[in-house]
Amino acid sequence: MNLKFAFLFMLAAVLGTSTSGSSHAQDYPNKRVTLIVPFPPAGPMDILGRLLADRLARVWGVPVITANHPGAGGNIGIKRCAESPPDGYTICILSIAQTIAPSIYANPGFDPVKDFTHISLLATLPSLLLVDPALPVHSVKEMIALAKAKPGVLNYSSGGSGTSTHMLMEQFKHQAGVDIVHIPYKGQAPALVDQVSGRIAVSFGTIIAAQSFVKDGKLRAIAVTTKERFPLLPNIATIDESGLKGFDGGSWAGLVMPAGIPRPIVNKVNADLQEILKSPAFKEKILSMGGITVRNSPEEFAAFVTAEVATWANVVKTAGIGSN
Repeated sequence: MNLKFAFLFMLAAVLGTSTSGSSHAQDYPNKRVTLIVPFPPAGPMDILGRLLADRLARVWGVPVITANHPGAGGNIGIKRCAESPPDGYTICILSIAQTIAPSIYANPGFDPVKDFTHISLLATLPSLLLVDPALPVHSVKEMIALAKAKPGVLNYSSGGSGTSTHMLMEQFKHQAGVDIVHIPYKGQAPALVDQVSGRIAVSFGTIIAAQSFVKDGKLRAIAVTTKERFPLLPNIATIDESGLKGFDGGSWAGLVMPAGIPRPIVNKVNADLQEILKSPAFKEKILSMGGITVRNSPEEFAAFVTAEVATWANVVKTAGIGSN
C-alpha cells in the first residue's frame, strides 16, 4: 500500500511538473526579458542583438532589454549568461568566439555545448580583409608581399583573443607564411576605430561592422573571407580566388539560454524566432548590414556548435596558438 501511494505521489509530481512547464510556456513571457550581448556597443553582435531585441519585443508584447557585458573575447558576458536562472527571462547572443574559447583559454569559465540551451543560429557574418588606406596595398598578393618584406613590422587588430577576427588572421598568416603582430581589443568596434585612426595596419572585420568605414573611404577592403563573393559587394574578390586557395571563414551569431530551460519555452522561443528570421523585411535588413540569416532547430544549432568547437580546436592546433 505504501509503495502504491509512493508511486502515485511520484507520478503526480511528474505530471504536475509537465503541466507546469506547458502552463509557463503559454504565459511566457509575461515580464521583461534581458538579452545579453557579450561584446561592446556598436559591434556586429550588438547591432544584430539590438535588432533582434526590437523584433522580439514586438512579438512578445514585453520589453526586451539589451545588456552589454564585454571582455575576454566575449567570455565574461557568456559566462554571466550560463550562470543566469534557467527561467526563460535571460536570452543571449552566442558567437563563433565562444566555440573557439575552449581551445584558446585553459579555463574560459563555460562550456559552449553543455552550459546552454541552444535555440537557433541567427546569421552568418562574412568578414572583409581591411587595410589602412595609407598602406600601399590594393590586393591580397600585395599585402602578402609587403608583410614578407617587413616581417614583424605590420600589426593587426582583433575583437579579442579567440574571436573570429583573431582566428581568421592567424589562419591567413599560417597559409600565407607571414609575420604580423596581434593587438587584441575588447570588441571589434574599438578595434576598427583604432584602425581608422591609423594605429592599426590590417585587420579582418565583419561586413556588418566595417562596411560604413569602407564606404566612407576610411578603410580599404581588399578581399572577402568566404568562398563566394558577398552579394552586395560583388567587386570585392574572395581570398580564395586571390591566391590563398581553400581559405574560407567568417563569423556567425546564434541565440542561447542558460542550460535547463523547459522544453515548451524552448519550442516557443524557437518558433517565434523562425517567424522573425524568415520575414523578408528582416532578411533584407540583415543582408543590407552585411549578414545572411539562417534558420534551424534547437537540435541542429546544438550540433552546429559542437562541430564548430572541433573545427576551431584543429585550427588552433595547426596555427600553434597556445592557451593564454
